[in-house]
Amino acid sequence: MTATPVPFSLNAVPEIHFGPGRSRALADDVQAVAPGADKVLLVVDAALVELGVVAPIVQDLEASGATVGLYADIAGEPKAAQIDAAAEAARRLGAGAVVALGGGSALDIGKVAAAIAPAGEAALHYALAAQPLPAGGLPAICLPTTAGTGSELSATNIFTGPKGKKLWIWGQETKPRRVVLDPELTLSLPPQLTAWTGLDAFVHALEACTNRRANPGNSPTCHKALALVAGALETAVTQPGNLEARGAMLLGSAFAGIGIDNCGTAVAHNISHALAGLAPVHHGLATALGLEATLAWSVEADAQEADGGSFAAAARACGLKSAEELPAWYSDLMTRCGVARRLPEAFRSFDNAALAAEMRAAENRPMRLASAREVTEADIDRFSGAIMALA
Repeated sequence: MTATPVPFSLNAVPEIHFGPGRSRALADDVQAVAPGADKVLLVVDAALVELGVVAPIVQDLEASGATVGLYADIAGEPKAAQIDAAAEAARRLGAGAVVALGGGSALDIGKVAAAIAPAGEAALHYALAAQPLPAGGLPAICLPTTAGTGSELSATNIFTGPKGKKLWIWGQETKPRRVVLDPELTLSLPPQLTAWTGLDAFVHALEACTNRRANPGNSPTCHKALALVAGALETAVTQPGNLEARGAMLLGSAFAGIGIDNCGTAVAHNISHALAGLAPVHHGLATALGLEATLAWSVEADAQEADGGSFAAAARACGLKSAEELPAWYSDLMTRCGVARRLPEAFRSFDNAALAAEMRAAENRPMRLASAREVTEADIDRFSGAIMALA
């Protein structure tokens, strides 16, 4: 008897263009997604301006005849006020297109600003699906400079509201028209950030192919992401100029972004979002710590699967023989990449109960419910204790 095919749906993927130096054709990309556009808003991380990454891109666009505006007031996690400021900058310029360049913060800010700029409403108007996103947003192009968030391929955009709480805007309307993956843009990423962002991509891929929403149409993309990150992360950390490793990480992050766009995340992200609700912490570090604290527990879900289970398939993608090998292998990968298991000093002001309360919060509940195993109240207390012991 043959098994009944499992129904599933997959979201649209923007055009993806990959290659070292590919960003130098950005002027052509702008005309491809916004024919005739002669005013372009660049939304970029402030650090990239200081590193000299932005100037050549501005020069190339201006050489093509475009007037270029710049919004670069971005550092740390994205904020609602930054989205509104970028959208206002686009309106003031009369931009025909938006180019987002940087890490996940710049990409999320640029994507949402492009989507809402013509309508004139603030980001909070659309937060948590309070209102449908407007039609007819500005065409956007995303160029990631880190290999981690996969935001360039996701319809989910996370930001902080005025009261410090994590909010989200979801919608296919926020996806860019085109994604440019240029590994040369990631060469300046320091080893620590390379590790943190790379582990974030790994967790995206792992959770998207093992949680309760996982489906057979999406999992192969996640498995490819796992293979790429597992094979390249340590080299990218220890040999920052290795373009082959940087390229593999950039592709792995992008494929992982497709993975979470379709199937979402799970308990490790519940923890990382909960941590961010307490104090500032790099999302990649928080997610990496969250996975290490929960992976052995999560892998036990495979014991109930007659076919070896989703974690076994993920382990094989990483070059391992069984799901049981995953937790120790992952911890060793963190160590080899130089990841320190500690939270910023600000977390010393909070106790286990504070993190547990954030993990139980309504905005983090979907990640809890999607986890491969049921996350009980006792599990939350245990996990929060393990994480806060790192403060």
